[in-house]
Amino acid sequence: MSSDLPVLHPEWPAPANVQALCTTRAGGVSSGPWDSMNLGDHVGDNHGDVLENRRRLAHWAHLEPDNFHWLQQVHGTGVAILPGGDRVADAAVADQPGRVCTILTADCLPVLFCDLAGTRVAAAHAGWRGLASGVLENTVQAFPVPEDVMAWLGPAIGPEQFEVGPEVREQFLADSREADPFFDLSPHQPGHFLADIYGLARFRLARVGVTRVFGGGFCTVTEAQRFFSYRRNGQTGRMASCIWLNN
Repeated sequence: MSSDLPVLHPEWPAPANVQALCTTRAGGVSSGPWDSMNLGDHVGDNHGDVLENRRRLAHWAHLEPDNFHWLQQVHGTGVAILPGGDRVADAAVADQPGRVCTILTADCLPVLFCDLAGTRVAAAHAGWRGLASGVLENTVQAFPVPEDVMAWLGPAIGPEQFEVGPEVREQFLADSREADPFFDLSPHQPGHFLADIYGLARFRLARVGVTRVFGGGFCTVTEAQRFFSYRRNGQTGRMASCIWLNN
């Protein structure tokens, strides 16, 4: 890949043929609240600017724009099997080289997956609704041996910023009371909680056998120069988390 792309590269022991990155908000042509590397085509940005940003991403990755599979994300649990599959989904899986699993986020948690042999990759969009409903578990099911899967947690809203109502906590606790440690009482609003989306993701992945989990520790809300954040700004752009197999 080109060295001038202002992206994050996962720090994880993935096989050499697994390529992965997460864009930041830098390096694009969008203006205004989408400044500057907005890759979302559904957030009010100029369509031509979005296409140019996507072209730049493909160029930097030494791929063609058609290699990237852009999903219509709906905060659900659907998993698209590339190159076909339903585009209305919140995760994608590929076992063919050059098929880029791509997730857009601006506070929700992007999770990238690969197996130890480097034969299959996946990306999942885990907002709290999808996380509580099982989008990560559904994605792991696309791998034959969950214990051979590793995951990387990309930039999301941090636990000191992710204030949620009691109904969010109750939805996780209805699935497992062991999720309780990932919620602290909010000091800002009575009856609300601060949720650790990274901790919740690690907990749910471990339950299905995925214990090689890397990344986390970002905060899209507080790192304003680096990341887009819907909670911080409302109208804003989207980062892309991408993973694919090389030939």
